[in-house]
Amino acid sequence: MPAAFRSCLIGFVIALSVAGRPSFALAASPSTNPAYADPAHTDEDFLFQGEYAGTLTQGDTSEKYGVQVIALGDGMFSAVGYPGGLPGDGWAAPTKLRGTGKRDGAHVNLAGLDIGGTQRRALVKDGSLTVLDDAGTAIATFAKVTHGDATVHIEFRLPYQPKDRGQGRGNSGAYVAGAYEVQMLDSFGLDGKNNECGGIYSVAAPAVNMCLPPLEWQTYDIDFTAPRFEGDKKVKDAMMTVRHNGVLIHENATIPKITPSGPQKTEQPTGPLYLQDHGNPVRYRNIWVKPKS
Repeated sequence: MPAAFRSCLIGFVIALSVAGRPSFALAASPSTNPAYADPAHTDEDFLFQGEYAGTLTQGDTSEKYGVQVIALGDGMFSAVGYPGGLPGDGWAAPTKLRGTGKRDGAHVNLAGLDIGGTQRRALVKDGSLTVLDDAGTAIATFAKVTHGDATVHIEFRLPYQPKDRGQGRGNSGAYVAGAYEVQMLDSFGLDGKNNECGGIYSVAAPAVNMCLPPLEWQTYDIDFTAPRFEGDKKVKDAMMTVRHNGVLIHENATIPKITPSGPQKTEQPTGPLYLQDHGNPVRYRNIWVKPKS
C-alpha cells in the first residue's frame, strides 16, 4: 500500500479509536423531535414513505413514471413526481410535479397538479401508489421500490426525523482527506443542492438527487485525487468523482478549497477520512480506504 494511502487509513483508524466512535467536528443543539434509528421502531407514517415506480398510460401513450413520498410528521406528506422514471432511472431534469398528502388510517391521500395544470389524486396503500382519475377510478398502480446493498466505499443510514427540517434532519458528512466534505443529509425528495445529500459542501451540487428515504442503507463510492504541490505551493486542485447509490453524481469535480468544519484546516497532499457528528443518529458500516490502481 502506498505511503499516502497508508497514512490516510491510519488517520481514519485513529479517528475511530477515540471513545470507540468517529471523532466529530461540531455538534448541533439536541432536538426534542423524534429521531428513529431502527426501521422496526418508527411511527405510523414510515410505512408509506418511499419511492414508487410504474407506467402511466393515457390514451395511446405510455410513460414510465416515478414518485417519491416524503413523511413530514403527524400524518402529513409531500410528494414529488418524475416523468420518465425515478432519478437515476430515466428522469430528465428539470420537470418535476409536486403534491401534498395526509394519512387517513391505513392509507395516504395525495393531490397535486399534473404537467397540464390539472388536479390529480393518488392513494398510497399496502405497498403501492394508485393514480386516480376524476371519478376516483384507478388508472395506474406503481409498486414501492426496494434497494439492496452494493460493494462500496461508504455505507450509511440516515435517521427518520419527520418533524425536523433543513440541516437538522439527518445531518452528517464524510470529509475526504479531512478537508473535502461529501454531505450526508435527509434530502429525500428535495432539489439536490450543494449542502444536501450528495453535495460537495459549498462547492458543487450533485448532478441528480439520489437520496433514498431515511432508514434505508445508502452508498457513496468516491474516487478522490489529492491536490498537487510543488514545495509549499499548490499547483493543482483536488478532484472527486462520486457515485451515490450507484449513480454518477459528480464526475471529476474540481475542489478549489477546503470545505467548512473539517479537521484539516489547510490543504495537504494526505489526510484522514473523517466522519462528522452533527447531533443526529446517522449509522455507518463497511467503510474502507484503498489505493487507486
